[in-house]
Amino acid sequence: MRRIVNFVKMNGLGNDYIYIDCFRENFTYNDALLYTQYLSNRNFSIGSDGLILIMPSSVADAKMIMFNSDGSEGEMCGNGLRCVAKYIYENTTIKKNVIKIEISKRIVIAELFIEKNIVKFVEVNMGSPIFNGLEIPTTIDKELILNEEIIFDNKKYLFTSISMGNPHTIIFLDNIDNLDIESIGKFIEHNELFPKRTNVEFVEVLNKNEVKQRTWERGTGETLACGSGASAVCVAGFISGRTNNKIKNYLKGGELYLRYENNFVFMKGSANYSFFGQIDLDSINI
Repeated sequence: MRRIVNFVKMNGLGNDYIYIDCFRENFTYNDALLYTQYLSNRNFSIGSDGLILIMPSSVADAKMIMFNSDGSEGEMCGNGLRCVAKYIYENTTIKKNVIKIEISKRIVIAELFIEKNIVKFVEVNMGSPIFNGLEIPTTIDKELILNEEIIFDNKKYLFTSISMGNPHTIIFLDNIDNLDIESIGKFIEHNELFPKRTNVEFVEVLNKNEVKQRTWERGTGETLACGSGASAVCVAGFISGRTNNKIKNYLKGGELYLRYENNFVFMKGSANYSFFGQIDLDSINI
């Protein structure tokens, strides 16, 4: 009998992943390690920013494990969390306005905004930021990584580093539209300052309440949106005095609403289906 696996393609503001419901499907963690890079290829397969497993949890309503498009495992994905929460409510027997999701040994609380039994928006408590340089991790032994210098192509950039469960490096610029994000993004992602590599956010402050963001995602490249990155941007903007603690963030894929209160970051945005399909694992030659 051939191994046929059902999947759903979902996106949060264009940040798209292949989602597999492991409550129902025979698809394992080791399968994800083996197949993610192939399935994420936009020329030869489904195409995505990666793959996310929705699995049983002993401590929450569900467990989420994410993989980047290069096959590496990631620690956090805010857009993915919103999609998982929507999927759980609309496709399982768990019909709750507040859903608990386990990810990377953390439990994240997702609040659902529902109209006529359809999840329109999801607000996720992304947790508390980590500021300590070695814990992010970086090689900089400081309690706060704020306005540190990095040189690329003979130009100095100031960066702030924060972890939201995964490492983020935020650079504020006057204009981000014409940025050669691939060159500088790769350089910073793989820089020796970041022993586990880093996501990079390039941010243009429009006013105290609004910003624009472009994201170079570790292991993937430029993505249309990054929820954990937007959360880190909210914190970085506030602690550096550039923005208020509540902002609207314009990403290439759409808008996110963020607030930083009592050392927690809350992120609100949409989640959408792209399509449902099936994978014939026996037809894949790797």
